[in-house]
Amino acid sequence: MKTIVVMGTLDTKGPQIKYLKEQIEKRGHRVILMDLSMGSDSPFKADITPGEILARVGKDLKEVQRSRDRFFVNQAMTEGAKAVLMEFLAKKELDGVIAVGGTTMATVASPALHALPLGIPKVIGCPGAQPAYVKEWFDASDIVIMQAIMDFAHSNDFVMHNLELLAGIICGMVENQRPYDSIKLPYPSVAITELGFCPACAKEVHRLLEEKGFHVISFHAQGISDRAMDKLIGQGLFDGLIDICPAGLIEEALKGNRAAGFERLDAPLERGIPVVLAPCCLNLTGCGPTRFEWEKYASREKVLKIDALRSMTRLNKEELLLCAKLYAEKLNKAKGKVRFLIPLKGFSAIDKPGTILYDPQEDRILIDELKRLVTNPKVEFIEMDCNLEDPEFALALVQNFEELFKEGGK
Repeated sequence: MKTIVVMGTLDTKGPQIKYLKEQIEKRGHRVILMDLSMGSDSPFKADITPGEILARVGKDLKEVQRSRDRFFVNQAMTEGAKAVLMEFLAKKELDGVIAVGGTTMATVASPALHALPLGIPKVIGCPGAQPAYVKEWFDASDIVIMQAIMDFAHSNDFVMHNLELLAGIICGMVENQRPYDSIKLPYPSVAITELGFCPACAKEVHRLLEEKGFHVISFHAQGISDRAMDKLIGQGLFDGLIDICPAGLIEEALKGNRAAGFERLDAPLERGIPVVLAPCCLNLTGCGPTRFEWEKYASREKVLKIDALRSMTRLNKEELLLCAKLYAEKLNKAKGKVRFLIPLKGFSAIDKPGTILYDPQEDRILIDELKRLVTNPKVEFIEMDCNLEDPEFALALVQNFEELFKEGGK
């Protein structure tokens, strides 16, 4: 028997959620029903009521229901639901979670699911799975989203069939899952990040690490994969990190396409594992039509057009100083040794000498400010007279990582 938490709004979709509960129980699993209702009274009592959810964060149900601030109401319910899920996790009474309902339900429930470790089955069933919403629901978590097409507010054969499928999805996942805390990587395992703008460097780092006996797992630093990497490191996985492409932090600040959240780098620096950094794309940002305020960046003097969707431009002086400030704040909190290798002839394949984006004088603004602001004695900067894609840079990344690892990295 597995324990599955079912989340939904019983005041609007009570019969449908009850049917889902029954379908899961038919498979021999225990259901904990969590009611996220914020409107009228529910037709039957859940295991975890709205009042109990809100009490976890010091809120009164009647007070919240009287509020006309819908954002406040939803945020309170999200934080309460997150607290409840973490309680069940701590008591080892949670094997999987499924949230079923409309767009509001999914938007409230998904941040609570994000708090759970990777490896715990998480399912959302919703008819309003529009691309703009799904991006936020997924975030960097291993959530399964089923586009239900028809609204769950009414009962008909199509809706019942969808609920049966959803029961099959979550039951199948929990029946085949490994305990999330039993998932291990072979020792020693190293995470690396890479992008299409540093293919030679990443490939050589990967090869050299494996040659030295490390198990290497690569993450594409497009804002989601690198954020997921940090989550895994925070769960205790990986014995070290070579972060070739840590630009997700400055991308978050500038609302770029590769934004990885302001918590980027927190997990590896907090754990104190050996960390070697490179600055791939810390001096560049996208300026194609898919990014926020793209015209502001596309009008700059230096623009490299890659294809119909992607173009890159340089950060200006103000943005470079902001970049230095953000990364210095992270590095000053590092609990383990960190080495930051900086190539002086461009930070990527697209700003090497001879390219329109090459500007070592502007790069110097970032380098000098970063070195001025970082006061943590555990952090060492190493400048190299080459481009990030040159073979000697990849070799230096691996050699420095190996040195840190041998000094007691585990």
